[in-house]
Amino acid sequence: MKKVLLTAIPMAVAVCSVNAQADGLPANPTPGKCYVKCITPDEFKEVEETYVASPAYKKLTVVPATFRTVEERVMVKEPSKKFIYVPAVYEAVQVDYVSKESYKTLSVTPASFGTDSKSFESYPATSGWEYKADPNCKSPNPNDCIVACFREYPAKYSSVQVKTLVRDASVNEVTVPEQKSSYRKMVVKSPARVEEVEVPAEYATIRKVVVDRPARVEEITVPAETRSYKKTVLVKKGGMTVWEEMDCKLLDVNVLPIYYELNSAVITEPSKKIIDENLLDLLIKKPNVRVEIMSHTDSRGNDSYNMALSQQRAQAVVNYLVSKGISRSRLVARGYGETRLKNNCGNGVECSEEQHQVNRRTEFRIIR
Repeated sequence: MKKVLLTAIPMAVAVCSVNAQADGLPANPTPGKCYVKCITPDEFKEVEETYVASPAYKKLTVVPATFRTVEERVMVKEPSKKFIYVPAVYEAVQVDYVSKESYKTLSVTPASFGTDSKSFESYPATSGWEYKADPNCKSPNPNDCIVACFREYPAKYSSVQVKTLVRDASVNEVTVPEQKSSYRKMVVKSPARVEEVEVPAEYATIRKVVVDRPARVEEITVPAETRSYKKTVLVKKGGMTVWEEMDCKLLDVNVLPIYYELNSAVITEPSKKIIDENLLDLLIKKPNVRVEIMSHTDSRGNDSYNMALSQQRAQAVVNYLVSKGISRSRLVARGYGETRLKNNCGNGVECSEEQHQVNRRTEFRIIR
């Protein structure tokens, strides 16, 4: 990268000394001119070299297996035995039975009675002594005048009506004969049995896919690929100090009167013409100097947006100069947004369009 030293020489007398000549300054400088001390850049050239972009290698391709279809007879059901059940055979027979057994009926003849009279002793015969007082007794003691007499009394009898049994009760028995009936009965004529039958095996023809040719790998050698590339090599080392005569005003900030569309960083055709006349011609004539491109906005709008927009506009000028053949290393793009207003039209301050226009500017200056 070039290193540039800016030195202002207002008078020719100041640079005509021995020291000035020793430093490489011109012996007879032009009065009112400035000289910029520049370090000559390294010189480079582009060369083309070849390299192996892809080494040789083996490419393996899998060839899949091939198949064929074959037929095969297979048993689908093994042989077995089948058992058939033969049910019993019946015949009907008539069976007699006693539907009601014989039995006896009983009837009772009640007893018969007659009447009679019967005499019985209602009071038995009795005897005994009877005592009584003598009514003519003169003794004051009544016991002295007791008379005892022995008496007998005959028994007393009564008669009552009684029932006499003429014929006692009896049972009369009558036998009722049995009743017969019949029913239909199924009897085994031929008993049930099981018959064994042989069931033969069953076969079918199937198709199956078998490997005809197994899978394999085929090997192909892919050759190496080479490519060429361009690289920059140092031809001549820079660093020699040279002095470029420069108009002194170019060392200060100079307005580049170019305009952009609203909210755009695209350089218009009229602006390109201004850049050609003011900057491109200078950079071509002075191949050792570096230039700073500075872009600014007014205070209207978001601060961060204005900063980004100003950077885009400064970069657009750099890109345009590069497209014209100027080395990008000689150009510096800086956007300052609304940080370097030339008047008091900051945020919230009412200003005319003309006042805002003063702040919307693109500038350049020679830098060291």
